[in-house]
Amino acid sequence: MRDRYEELYRNFRWQVPERYNIAQACCGQWAGDRARFALYWEDESGATAVYSFWDIQRAANRLSNALAGLGVKRGDRVALILPQRPETAIAYIAIFQMGAIALPLSHLFGPDALEYRINHAEASIAFVEPTTIANLWAVKDRLPGLRHVIGVGGARETGVHAWETLMAKGSPEFSPVDTKADDPAVIIYTSGTTGAPKGALEAHRLIIGNISGFVHSHDFFPQQGDMFWSPADWAWAGGLCDALLPSWYFGMPILGYRGRFDAEKAYYLLEKYGIRNSFLFPTALKLMMKAVPEPRKRFSLNLRSVMSAGESVGATVIEWARAQLGVTINEMFGQTEINYVVGNCQSAWPVKPGSIGRAYPGHRVAVIDDKGNELPPGELGEIAVKKDHDPVFFLEYWKNAQATTDKFIGDWGCTGDQAKMDEDGYFWYQGRSDDVIKSAGYRIGPAEIESCLVKHPAVANAAVIGKADETRGAIVKAFVVLQPGQTASQALVDDIQSHVRGRLAPYEYPREIEFIDALPMTTTGKVQRKELRKREEAKRKA
Repeated sequence: MRDRYEELYRNFRWQVPERYNIAQACCGQWAGDRARFALYWEDESGATAVYSFWDIQRAANRLSNALAGLGVKRGDRVALILPQRPETAIAYIAIFQMGAIALPLSHLFGPDALEYRINHAEASIAFVEPTTIANLWAVKDRLPGLRHVIGVGGARETGVHAWETLMAKGSPEFSPVDTKADDPAVIIYTSGTTGAPKGALEAHRLIIGNISGFVHSHDFFPQQGDMFWSPADWAWAGGLCDALLPSWYFGMPILGYRGRFDAEKAYYLLEKYGIRNSFLFPTALKLMMKAVPEPRKRFSLNLRSVMSAGESVGATVIEWARAQLGVTINEMFGQTEINYVVGNCQSAWPVKPGSIGRAYPGHRVAVIDDKGNELPPGELGEIAVKKDHDPVFFLEYWKNAQATTDKFIGDWGCTGDQAKMDEDGYFWYQGRSDDVIKSAGYRIGPAEIESCLVKHPAVANAAVIGKADETRGAIVKAFVVLQPGQTASQALVDDIQSHVRGRLAPYEYPREIEFIDALPMTTTGKVQRKELRKREEAKRKA
């Protein structure tokens, strides 16, 4: 194939208007065509639904009016504790067109995780469904700023507004607020290694900044007949900014599925809906490969493009996908604050298995040292993105000016990820600069888990690291120092795991716990997780 990278990169120009709103860009502009499909939806019970952009827009208008009636104003934060379901997508459009700020929260979050984020963001409204209302209700008395709760899908408690009732009252006509491209649209909380999770405040222009990577990672999306699906939660940047919104930006349909990921179900959905484009985490691909090694013998698949991110895909999976799915996986690299900046496009430049790709057109990416100097090919350093006028950059960390400052070295936005770049401009990922754990596509910060662990009455201190795992990439492992008088046992392991699982997200609980007499510490009292990782690596090699 001809390598078109230099031509595409050289000719790319950002087009960012001064006035811009995600709702208009991703729904309003398509709503005039009643026959243009926006969303196909299914849940694990077998229930299905289909929506056009006209349907989504009319419902969003009703919801915007209903929210305004509850006192929501421009700039107010509205929490969405919902999985992939039509109401989730409708709520995003309604919030964006009001000039309010969406606060997506994973439906897997436990009470403690919800309490911190809702209070920190000062959300006044929260949407829940039957699977999420109990966790919110467990801490509702500790959420002084939360004025109203809206229940969808039959979620009910005293004082909860029923979605159906609000929608019946709301007018289907709504005049969108005039927003600037730089006005805030969404806060997505990310997990760090120290302190509490940080809220990345994103502007309406972020969708424009994502489009170059999205188009190229899906081999020049959209094309005739394209249809998107990803199991990535719409509460995360991966699901919202790498699947739902970019599909709708082009007026193309997406499938939403409310249910746990299952390899057999994934193949069923790909076949039933004729999915052409997908974002699948490496863990999902590995599970699919193991469950059905030769899928085309059982399923009629029509995949055109697959993007993967979150951890290394590996040559084995890439070769399997070429042979069995008929696609070359385009790996991608980014993070919530600076998303979709590096990756592959197999139809325009060669994929080097093991590399995360090249800087996507429009993004200036380099490997730098700790002083902000660009390093030559072959040298190890930190992946960084030049701010310039790149619309992909977040605005700031919500109520955390110091963390915002620390994110940059001059005009370089630092990712905290180590890599080497080769002579052709391909990046070769080497690992985190800090202690974030990447497990099954999730980025997990140890601080929140450690804080939860020490709340257990038997735990005196704890440290969390990622332990290498073939399927998930890494699992959460906790090193626990017990309180005096406590004795290690399997029953205690089970109890501690249950304690964390009930308070944080299921993927955050430690799948392995090791009791230890003392944690390795620096002279300033900081836990040396690096030493724990070295110890774990030595045991693995022994």
